[in-house]
Amino acid sequence: MLVLTWKIFQCKSALKKQLISNTNNIMEPVIKINPGASKWDIRQRVWDYIEEKNLANFPRPVHNRIPNFKGAFGACSKVAELQTFAQTAEVKVDPDKPLEGARFAVLQAQKTLLVPTPRLRSGLFNKITPPQGANKEQLRVCASSQGVKDFSVPVGLDAKVKVDLVVVGSVAVSEKGCRIGKGEGYADLEWAMMASMGAVNESTLVVTVVHDCQVVDIPEELIGSHDLTVDYILTPTRVIKTECKLPKPQGIIWTKLDAEKLEKIPILKKLRALEEQAGKDVTLGTASHAAEPGLQTHQPKRQPRRRPRRNTQQDTEGETSQESRREKKGEADQKPRQQPARARKDSRGSGRGDEEGEAGRAAKGRSRRVAREQGPEEGRGEATSQRKLPQSVTTVYLGGIPAGLRVSELKTALRERSAAPLRLTWQGAQHRAFLDYSDPQVADQALEALQGLSLNGHSLQAELAKSQRGHKRSGQRQKPSAAAKSKASPPDAKTAAAKEADQ
Repeated sequence: MLVLTWKIFQCKSALKKQLISNTNNIMEPVIKINPGASKWDIRQRVWDYIEEKNLANFPRPVHNRIPNFKGAFGACSKVAELQTFAQTAEVKVDPDKPLEGARFAVLQAQKTLLVPTPRLRSGLFNKITPPQGANKEQLRVCASSQGVKDFSVPVGLDAKVKVDLVVVGSVAVSEKGCRIGKGEGYADLEWAMMASMGAVNESTLVVTVVHDCQVVDIPEELIGSHDLTVDYILTPTRVIKTECKLPKPQGIIWTKLDAEKLEKIPILKKLRALEEQAGKDVTLGTASHAAEPGLQTHQPKRQPRRRPRRNTQQDTEGETSQESRREKKGEADQKPRQQPARARKDSRGSGRGDEEGEAGRAAKGRSRRVAREQGPEEGRGEATSQRKLPQSVTTVYLGGIPAGLRVSELKTALRERSAAPLRLTWQGAQHRAFLDYSDPQVADQALEALQGLSLNGHSLQAELAKSQRGHKRSGQRQKPSAAAKSKASPPDAKTAAAKEADQ
C-alpha cells in the first residue's frame, strides 16, 4: 500500500513538472495579431475567433465579456496544482463565470476566498463564507455567481487583508505576461486599490485562466503603467510561467481617474481621502480624460420602463428634463383612455370629438418623433446649451451599430482609438450615434481613427453628420419643418380628421 501511494505521488509530481515545463516549449499562437493592432483590435480578433469556432459556453455571444470558454472548469482546477497555492491563505478571484472552478478550488482547499463586489459599487471585497460543514455540492453553489451573492460578507477598508494569490479573467494574454481585459479596467483598478491598502505587493502572484486560443502575441508597448500583468497562465492543456519583466502597478494612479469615476465608485473617495491625509498627490486627471464626462452623462438605464411604449426613441443620451416633463404631460393626457369607450363618448358628447382628440395627439406624436429623428442637426440645441458646450461643434454620424451593443462598450472603443467626443448622443434602437467634437480638425482626426471600426462582428460607418456637409442635401431637411408645422397648428389636423369622420 505504501509503495502504491509513493508511486501515485511520483506520478503527480512528474505531471506538475511536465505542465510547468510547457512554458519552455513556446507554442505558435492560433490567432495572428497584425502589426500596429490596438488593444481593441486584439479583443475583437479573440472574440470573433471564439464565436466562429464555437469555443464558448453560456453566456453568448462572448463579445464584450470575459469568455466562458469550454473547458474553463478543468483549467481552473490547475490552480490547486501550483506549488505556491499550498502556501496561500487568502485568495482573491474575480466574479467572472469562467473562474467559477477557481473559486471552487479555493473553497475546497478551505482557504479564504475574496471576490470583488460587482463594479466596485458597494466596496472592494466580499468574503465568501460557506455554511458550516458544507459538502462538495454546497461549495459548488457557493462558488457560483448566485452563491457569491448569497454567502458573502463585505470586507471594509479598515480590515487587515493580506492577499497571497490573485486570479483574474482575461480576453487575451501573452506568454510574456501581458494581459488585456474586456476594456473596462476593473481588474487593473482592483489591484491598484489593493496595493494602496497594502493588501498586495510586487511579489503577490497573479494567475489568469484562458483558452489556448486566447494566448496571443501582445506588443509590450500597448501595456501601460496602470495595466496588470500576470505570472501564470492556466489553459485546458498548459500551465505557463510567464517570467514577466514588466512591473505591476504600485497603487492608484489618480491622474488616470476623474471626478465622475469617483462618483460611480464611492470607495475611491475614501481611499483618496486616506492617501491625501498621508500627504500623497491625489490630483485627478483632466486633460487626458476631459472627454469622458461628456461620454458618461445621461444614461438612464431603468427609466425607459416608466415611459410610454409608443415613443421608441427615448434612449437618446441628450434628452433633457424639459422633454421628460412633456412626456409626463403626454401620459396625463392619455389617462382618460382607461375609461370604457362608451363612457368617453357620453362625457365628450360625440364620437367625432374623440376622433379629433386622437388626431391631435397623433399629430403631436409624429412631430415629436420626426424632431427626434433629426439627431444632432435639429433636436439637440437645448441639450447643448445646458451642457455648456462650445457655441460651434462638429458632429460625426456613426451608423451600423449592432443590436445589443451597450453604450459603455461603444465608449470604450472610442477611448481605445483616441476618438472620445465632447458628447455622445446614443440612439441604439436606430443603430446609430452622434459624436460632437470641438472643431472640424478634431472631428477629422476622429473620423480617420474610426475607419474600419468593428464591434460585435459588425463594421460601423463613420462620416460627418448631414448638418456638417454644406448645403448639398439641404432639401432633405424640409420634411421635418412640415412635421413641426403640423405640431404647431393642431386645429388643421383636427379639421381634417373631422371631415373624414363626416364622410
